[in-house]
Amino acid sequence: MFLPAQIPVSSLVAFVEALEVGYSKHKNPYHNLIHAADVTQTAHYLMLHTGIMHWLTELEILAMVFAAAIHDFEHTGTTNNFHIQTRSEVAILYNDRSVLENHHVSAAYRLMQEDEMNILVNLSKDDWRELRTLVIEMVMSTDMSCHFQQIKTMRNSLQQPEGIDKAKALSLMLHAADISHPAKRWNLHYRWTQALMEEFFRQGDKEAELGLPFSPLCDRKATMIAQSQIGFIDFIVEPTFSVLVDTTEKIITPLIEEALKSGGSGVRRSSLTGRGSTAVVESVQRHSERDCGTDYSLAGIDLKRVRHSLAEVIQSNKERWKELSVQELASKEREQRSEREELSRKAEVMLTHSSPARASHDSESKSLNELNNTHSPHSSLDSLEHSSRSPGDDPGDGSPEASPEAQQPLPWNGKTA
Repeated sequence: MFLPAQIPVSSLVAFVEALEVGYSKHKNPYHNLIHAADVTQTAHYLMLHTGIMHWLTELEILAMVFAAAIHDFEHTGTTNNFHIQTRSEVAILYNDRSVLENHHVSAAYRLMQEDEMNILVNLSKDDWRELRTLVIEMVMSTDMSCHFQQIKTMRNSLQQPEGIDKAKALSLMLHAADISHPAKRWNLHYRWTQALMEEFFRQGDKEAELGLPFSPLCDRKATMIAQSQIGFIDFIVEPTFSVLVDTTEKIITPLIEEALKSGGSGVRRSSLTGRGSTAVVESVQRHSERDCGTDYSLAGIDLKRVRHSLAEVIQSNKERWKELSVQELASKEREQRSEREELSRKAEVMLTHSSPARASHDSESKSLNELNNTHSPHSSLDSLEHSSRSPGDDPGDGSPEASPEAQQPLPWNGKTA
């Protein structure tokens, strides 16, 4: 039986509606339901255009589509590291390991605990277990901290004579779909970038409020967006798609050669394709012929064209970022120069205002000193009497110094008369 036919329509509708609610929960600019739909469509596109769908079973195709749909479910709009630094509930629950990715899978499967949303109700126990195992591995692979190890592992696999592990190949394809916006035309890529940077900046705002250091790319005032995208393309996107196409070549080339030898279209491959995927490809082919006439049979797969098309779009977008980087750098320099000039003006104003105040303060201090020590009539009297008295004179009982009143402190300076 064709697997999608086993999914109850009412359950599918209820499940998708619940996904939409979960993806909208935190009102993220980037990690939202549109991103989920985009990644799901991109995964489907890659399976078709690389021909890898001919290598997969119907259950594996379902696992890919399902994993893509749920891969960022209930994303909080903050990174794993933010959860770890703030000791969030999910960080504590998942012991700081792939915090969000664990939550995405767990929360989606919790939805299916409800009978009305259980889209997998008709799967056998074995199929249910196999699908869940694949989904978990694929979604875990979208954790960016796994990127370099994932690429290294796949490159090593390409050097081995053995075949490619299906779970690893599917994980790489989902990871590629997740970071694929630099491989799309500029207007889409630019909009996705703006949305992602705004989400990063909102995290930076939270970090500032909490007294935490800014995470990379999260400082709204200092981040160089164009430069960051050039680095992202150079070190993440280009290597990922290069390894992906290399991987699909190793998988699909033998199937294409065998299909050409047999003189068939290559869609009927029960021994290699597995259960039911022939029906999936044929269904897609019928819709394609009706809408645009694209040939998705093995004979119609052109991996060189796929590689060239991806590389061309990615390179074009990188060149656009290089142009913007020059403008961005000049803009930053103008801002910094303006800030320095503003600080200089403020310093001059402060000095200007502080000088009269200091002069006034000095004048007041001088006046008080003169009042206390020079212009006081009692001080003058003391000096006069001291100078007119011989060193040997001894004040008598009637002298001012012997007077009790003379020993009282003066009210304005604390001295005695």
